[in-house]
Amino acid sequence: MLLNLLSAAASPLSQEQIQKLQGLIAELNPIQQAWVSGYLAASANSTALGGVAAAPAGESAPLTILYGSQTGNAKGVAVKLKEQAQSRGIDVKLVNMADYKPAALKKEKFIAVVVSTYGEGEPPEPAETLHGFLASKKAPKLEDVKIAVVGLGDTSYEFFCQTAKDFESRLVALGADVIHSRADLDVDYDAEAATWIQGALDAFEPLVKAQASTQTATNPFAVASTPVSQYNKQNPFSAELSVVQKITGRDSTKDVRHIEISLEGSGIAYQPGDSLGVYFLNDEDRVDEVLSLLELDGHQDVKLGDETLPLREALIEKLELTQSYPGFVEKYAKAIGDSSLLALVEDKTKLRAFLEARQLFDVIKQYQGKIDAQTLVDCFRKLQARLYSIASSQAEVEEEVHLTVGLVEFDAFGEKHYGGCSGYLALRAQEGAQVKVFSEHNDNFRLPQNDETPVIMIGPGTGIAPFRAFLQERDARGANGENWLFFGNPHFTQDFLYQVEIQGYVKSGLLTKVDLAFSRDQAEKIYVQDRLREKGAEVFAWLEKGAHLYICGDANRMAKDVHQALLDIVVEHSGKNAEQAEEYLKELRSAHRYQKDVY
Repeated sequence: MLLNLLSAAASPLSQEQIQKLQGLIAELNPIQQAWVSGYLAASANSTALGGVAAAPAGESAPLTILYGSQTGNAKGVAVKLKEQAQSRGIDVKLVNMADYKPAALKKEKFIAVVVSTYGEGEPPEPAETLHGFLASKKAPKLEDVKIAVVGLGDTSYEFFCQTAKDFESRLVALGADVIHSRADLDVDYDAEAATWIQGALDAFEPLVKAQASTQTATNPFAVASTPVSQYNKQNPFSAELSVVQKITGRDSTKDVRHIEISLEGSGIAYQPGDSLGVYFLNDEDRVDEVLSLLELDGHQDVKLGDETLPLREALIEKLELTQSYPGFVEKYAKAIGDSSLLALVEDKTKLRAFLEARQLFDVIKQYQGKIDAQTLVDCFRKLQARLYSIASSQAEVEEEVHLTVGLVEFDAFGEKHYGGCSGYLALRAQEGAQVKVFSEHNDNFRLPQNDETPVIMIGPGTGIAPFRAFLQERDARGANGENWLFFGNPHFTQDFLYQVEIQGYVKSGLLTKVDLAFSRDQAEKIYVQDRLREKGAEVFAWLEKGAHLYICGDANRMAKDVHQALLDIVVEHSGKNAEQAEEYLKELRSAHRYQKDVY
């Protein structure tokens, strides 16, 4: 059948999908058309052979893996759990908590929970609804349910893995039985995650297989998996840093850099809303200072796992030296035998206050002692990549990726301090340098599939980054949906990030509305939440006509203030009370129409 004669009635495609397919084919030459045809056929055949359908109700209960992930780490562990369960022949289903219907809990028999902790002990956004449901009176009794929980967190925060602890305690309170001990994983979690997965599957496998009454059925309509690059967090791509450009003014209180990185030859694909993981090098001058203070030879070999390398190289390339966390202080204090530092370790409140103003360089400088090279290395944890919201669409920049990086800088103890990765990208790395990167998918921050859908984007400061990607993507698609941007920063003349681009989108009509909040340009400070309230009636009208709303930026203050402004807008313009307004926003979140990328 010729494609131009194809109709929705004569195919499994919708009319919208047919139009998109016709548009794509029109751009391809015969060779390209043949390649796409062969690729799709191979993908469909592969999926048909490997697809798995849910077992009929009442016949078998699969192992249900529920994951709640803010940056993608918990999802990664959950995917590995699923893959290893399938390799053992265990019937399994993987579900994002954001897509899980809490009422389905009463049908479950085997549940594995993989969840991160966000902020000060809070659940990640995709887990909020299920987390709240388990503590409510609506939660069902779960006497026959077997569970295992793993949490991902960061020991530099006070409420380490609190969300995982919450899930386990709430499920147990409802009657569930823990069949494998919870693991609370720190940022360097790969080895411990693998151990937990093996133990959890050892516990689940005999139980799931014993009750399975039918084999899983092949599903020819399973969704094809997206081709994956060979490069990932464990195997990053060495990319060229091609552009580092300051985009704040000379007199700005902020130093923000526009970064461009070449992905040529990597096969790395990303979507607007995704993040880029960046591995960086520690400041060589600071490393040399540590070696001098501790009277250590940087050429001496040390071991990191199975790798042997010189101490100086390990400190520059492999270990976390800037971000403070209690575990280092505890190990270091014991190693050097400093009584005052050991006493500080015993008082968790004082220790956190102590670390808040210090990088690990500062701790070593303040508390010098005798320590051998290997013991010092063993005190540190491995350097972790920093994640940045991607500020570009591959539809426009192709084999590049752009970032909007705010330089972290502060004065302490008579010295200028810089963030580990932001300091590297903004100040120490030169254009042309190689930087190790990987893409981190974020399915919780996506443009609507329907290009006619209006979107509201709220992104002050570097929170503008993903919305630059959104606008590039919608421009490339020729999307007709309305776009409304709220942006804020201290000063119009110094801090209007991507001003020329934004004005260009206004002129072209892509940006329907722009509301700006430059907080220090008048006597009274004005923020994006204030602009939202000013336009409250129109904001609510957009939501009522189906708009998707997005927030990116500071989690501790901005995102909470914006959320409160949205609640106030719903109350004022809908006639709902505060409780009903909160429910209204929850329903938007459940429908993926209210999404956050906050940090």
